[in-house]
Amino acid sequence: MTPGRRSSTFTRLLRHGFTDPSAAERLLDGPELAPVRDDPVLLEALGATADPDLALHGLVRLLEAQDGPTAHRELLDTLIAAKPLRDRLLGVLGASAALTDHLARHPADWQALVMYEPQDLHPGLMEFERGLAGATDPVSLRVAYRRCLLSIAARDVCGTTDVAETAAELADLATATLRTALAIAQAHAPEDAAACRLAVIAMGKCGGHELNYVSDVDVIFVAEATEATTEAKALTSATRLASHLMRICSETTVEGSIWPVDANLRPEGRNGPLVRTLSSHLAYYQRWAKTWEFQALLKARPVAGDADLGQAYIDALEPMVWTAAERDNFVPDVQKMRRRVVENIPASEIERELKLGPGGLRDVEFAVQLLQLVHGRTDQSLRSGTTLDALQALAAGGYVGREDAARLDEAYRFLRSMEHRIQLYRLRRTHLVPVAEEDQRRLGRSLGLRTDPAAELIREWKRHTGVVRRLHEKLFYRPLLDAVAQLAPGEARLSLEAARARLVALGYADPAAALRHLEALASGVTRKAAIQRTLLPVLLGWFADSADPDAGLLNFRKVSDALGKTPWYLRLLRDEGAAAENLARVLSAGRLAPDLLMRAPEAVALLGDGDGTGMRGAGLAPRERAPLEQEILAAVGRAENAEQAVTAARGVRRRELFRTAAADIVGSYGTETSPAEADQGALVDRVGAAVSDLTAATLAGTLRAVVREGWGETLPTRFAMIGMGRFGGHELGYGSDADVVFVHEPQDGVDEHEAAAAANKVVAEMRRLLQLPSADPPLLIDADLRPEGKSGPLVRTLKAYEAYYRRWSLVWESQALLRAEPVAGDEDLGRRFTALIDPLRYPRHGLAEDAVREIRRLKARMESERLPRGADPKLHTKLGPGGLSDVEWTVQLFQLRHGWDHPGLRTTRTREALSAAREAGLLSAEEAEILDEAWVLATRVRNAVMLVRGRAGDTFPTEPRELSAVGRYLGYGAGHAGDMLDAYRRTTRRARTVVEELFYGDGT
Repeated sequence: MTPGRRSSTFTRLLRHGFTDPSAAERLLDGPELAPVRDDPVLLEALGATADPDLALHGLVRLLEAQDGPTAHRELLDTLIAAKPLRDRLLGVLGASAALTDHLARHPADWQALVMYEPQDLHPGLMEFERGLAGATDPVSLRVAYRRCLLSIAARDVCGTTDVAETAAELADLATATLRTALAIAQAHAPEDAAACRLAVIAMGKCGGHELNYVSDVDVIFVAEATEATTEAKALTSATRLASHLMRICSETTVEGSIWPVDANLRPEGRNGPLVRTLSSHLAYYQRWAKTWEFQALLKARPVAGDADLGQAYIDALEPMVWTAAERDNFVPDVQKMRRRVVENIPASEIERELKLGPGGLRDVEFAVQLLQLVHGRTDQSLRSGTTLDALQALAAGGYVGREDAARLDEAYRFLRSMEHRIQLYRLRRTHLVPVAEEDQRRLGRSLGLRTDPAAELIREWKRHTGVVRRLHEKLFYRPLLDAVAQLAPGEARLSLEAARARLVALGYADPAAALRHLEALASGVTRKAAIQRTLLPVLLGWFADSADPDAGLLNFRKVSDALGKTPWYLRLLRDEGAAAENLARVLSAGRLAPDLLMRAPEAVALLGDGDGTGMRGAGLAPRERAPLEQEILAAVGRAENAEQAVTAARGVRRRELFRTAAADIVGSYGTETSPAEADQGALVDRVGAAVSDLTAATLAGTLRAVVREGWGETLPTRFAMIGMGRFGGHELGYGSDADVVFVHEPQDGVDEHEAAAAANKVVAEMRRLLQLPSADPPLLIDADLRPEGKSGPLVRTLKAYEAYYRRWSLVWESQALLRAEPVAGDEDLGRRFTALIDPLRYPRHGLAEDAVREIRRLKARMESERLPRGADPKLHTKLGPGGLSDVEWTVQLFQLRHGWDHPGLRTTRTREALSAAREAGLLSAEEAEILDEAWVLATRVRNAVMLVRGRAGDTFPTEPRELSAVGRYLGYGAGHAGDMLDAYRRTTRRARTVVEELFYGDGT
């Protein structure tokens, strides 16, 4: 070869993907390829293989092995003339060193790739049985098996079959091999064959028609006696035949082995008899089988031996498989088993484990099988042993979202293709991604990756495992699964005919109306109705676990009607963590949350995982004040006028009130919550902070809207709102008014009268806008805590406040200022107001005795004059003994008397101040705990009344269903309302005893 030609060939070889072009040149210049070395077709075909160097070397070996010049020339001529053969043969040579070795030992077997008929494209069991028909011993069976395997691999690497078809062909070839091996064993021992009926049941991937190139073939053997023999003799004969069959397939010969036949999935595993009768199998599965054994039977399929006996085995055990989900702890057991598999992977291999590792093939298979076993009890369309077919059926039935199913399908196909090509190279059983770059390059090219095959392979592998891992967590640990599994078989998929009895049993007061709702939700053949039929049996139970199941179902129908055409709604309930249970709890807990949701149905999305972690109600976590205010101000900025701006602000408030109410309800049920969330005080603090922040943000948005419409961007006077009472204390309830005082200070150069007029106009317009008719919970501004109360001006300047407090301030006003905190408007002005009032609320020398007596007199007067006529004082949460006022006035007396000496008392929050008083030694830990418990309980009752009735109230409702709903919120089951009232009286009575000592005695 001339230097110029050599240089040209060298470049072409590099371009066609050869990594060792020098060696390739030598092979091309050898005598074996002399007739075709200049044919560009050959080089193009080699360059299309997974490993052109390996393919070229294998081709030379195959040519060298041909029996004489005629056979050599026939192979070359056919190779160049017939593209299908060329692609198949070179494709195999470039992907499988093991099959290349086979061809070198059996050089005529390349002719098995010549055929290109329809049955050759997609052969079935009959074609493989014909391919193995001449095998009469283990060695000839291995040769025939490899010849058939050669044709499967050729179709695979050329793309004639996809990965699912390839796996099915491998399973059919395994079936034909088991049948042939059994025939050889029976021919070797005809007396044993005559003494028994033996059936071979394929399990695992062979049973599921999704076998790998190299895999154990899992089987179970079942036998029966013939008429001429006893059962004992039949089992002995069947065991000899089964053992011989296993040796034929598993033992290594001069032609290697086929694959191990593994019978360890049989009853009792390797400790149990290899062969049992059908009745023995049944007895074991009825009494002793574990959960995983029923999961394994999902793929059982008779493949060899006595067909009638094999089918009888499947028919007898299938009902057990599809009722396995009713076993105690079925879903947790399956989930635990999957976790054990991952935990047992060696640390050095887990990152390379394609099958068993996180995001691997087993994650897809376990998720699909768990969904099948739970829902397949009532839906026979799900009863497939093939993973991809089952996944498609789950998507069609609405059990898995179409998009999720498509992503899982794509990922599973890619991972199975990787597994196939890894095993095909050496025909070794492995699931580890290779680490050598040359192996990754060959593997990547075999999957069609060409630019940078090794890097692209790893990138695609990681991408698909990430998808599988996320969706496995989403589907496999779906809380709805366990709930569905625990239903009785007739309840697992809603049947309208059987629904009435279930509704009555669950406590629905109006089953006829409930049936109408169910029919509207679940009848029909739409995908929406199919998903509803899956969801509703569980939802009905959750609704029934409330004080008003009928209201819960009615509200669910209203939400579903509003969101029925929204694609994410039912998907959210089916797929996303605890969304369905959260919704059921919220819709049946009272009026407030459902009413808010009906006004903004899209807020259902808040009930899901939110952050994708699977944590219960993560979307219900309260939002911080700053982003909340930014959202409202942005909405106000987009509005055309002040009224539209306030409507937009109300929309945000409505959604956030729902978020807070839903989180409160979900947390109050105490299911799967963290200890902090289950703590009653923490729930109260979270509601108070969330509602107070939301109110402040809404007022800030309303202020911005008023200023922008009346004055543009700048008001003639600085303006601030000071929160008072529960608002200033971050303790607002759902129905609380916003107690505020207004302060302003003229801008430089602005006349005081003009500034005052502007400030008063702002206040009047804000109050008008917030009082416009709306279906939302009202937000009322109450300014009665200002100096001189209702008789005083609505707005004062900072100087006017200073003059008033210096000359006229009364002790009750100092007490009211204990909870004053800026909430909106000019921040600097708010801080200066706070500095102005600090000496009044935390006096340097404490309180004089006459001031203490005045506070006690005011408290006694309030108790006697403000309690509503006819109300039971002992159950009034605000004014009753041991209620909110008792605790708050006691704490506030501590603050007025000792706030100067103990900085921890300088807080607007009641519970913080109580804790600080305890740390300062002003009361005992027991006294502080008693007061805190009473305050938290009274606040919880007020919140519960608002959630249940949809309107504020300071005492327990009298209507039985409402009282029961308040009880459920407070943790009392049905029929325990009396216990709840007794506990409230007991708690507040203890608190009143402490108040008598600390507030009216000398304790403070």
